[in-house]
Amino acid sequence: MAQEQPDVAVTGATGALGGAVARLLVGAGVNQRLLARHTARLPELPGTPVYAAAYSDREHAARALRGVKTLFMVSAAESTYRRQDQRTFVDAAVEAGVQHIVYTSFMGAAPDAVFTLARDHADTEEYIRSRGLAFTFLRDCLYQDVLPTFVGRDGVLRGPAGDGRLAAVARADVARCAARILTAPQEHTGAVYTLTGPQALSFEEIAGILTRVGGSKVSYRNETLEEARESRSLSGVGQWQIDAWVSTYTAIAAGQMAEVSGDVERITGIPPVGLEDYLRHR
Repeated sequence: MAQEQPDVAVTGATGALGGAVARLLVGAGVNQRLLARHTARLPELPGTPVYAAAYSDREHAARALRGVKTLFMVSAAESTYRRQDQRTFVDAAVEAGVQHIVYTSFMGAAPDAVFTLARDHADTEEYIRSRGLAFTFLRDCLYQDVLPTFVGRDGVLRGPAGDGRLAAVARADVARCAARILTAPQEHTGAVYTLTGPQALSFEEIAGILTRVGGSKVSYRNETLEEARESRSLSGVGQWQIDAWVSTYTAIAAGQMAEVSGDVERITGIPPVGLEDYLRHR
């Protein structure tokens, strides 16, 4: 069975999403190789070769991708260099003869998206298209997995989201979608999927769920833009990172993460998990 499957490369396998996809592909009998900057941190999976490759290093990346037909490209870590690094990696894929890229993008990716990092994803999507590759774009909503980390030590979930709603998705549901696509990528050529949870919640509702599940009171404070920028500037990060953090909330306020999509169920045949169920069973 395995030899009938496409040859796949999985990036980001040292992280939660790429690692989950790699494990699912092992279970599906898909021939794969894992790529990472630091191979010592990769999961040890039976019969799965590993290659050292960085998105910014075209020569090594092209060598690592030779013989690969389909590339699962997890978006690079947030940085001021992400657009260029991802373009370099796409060039390496083209040089290596990769035919199809499955790229983890972001919901509402567009050059003028309110969420600043969604603009980076739009740039990468357009670059993949421009290189003539077959593609599938997974436009994920914000992950349910990270929402508890948004709560401050004082039990307050704060940000300028107003009464906007968020259709956050579980990372595990994104992994299931990716793995299903990678077993038959030709069936998803040219598709742009929006991956969300089953409902769009306000931050008041999210705070209520976090309270019920965690047992400690969580409240929501709708900050002004000035308050949000000031509170986040205390971290000492660059202005681009502050803009990204704040625009996460302003994009929600603008309704850009409120769409509830049925794509997770269409791809996998199983409905996506809701936030409360995810938190209770993670």
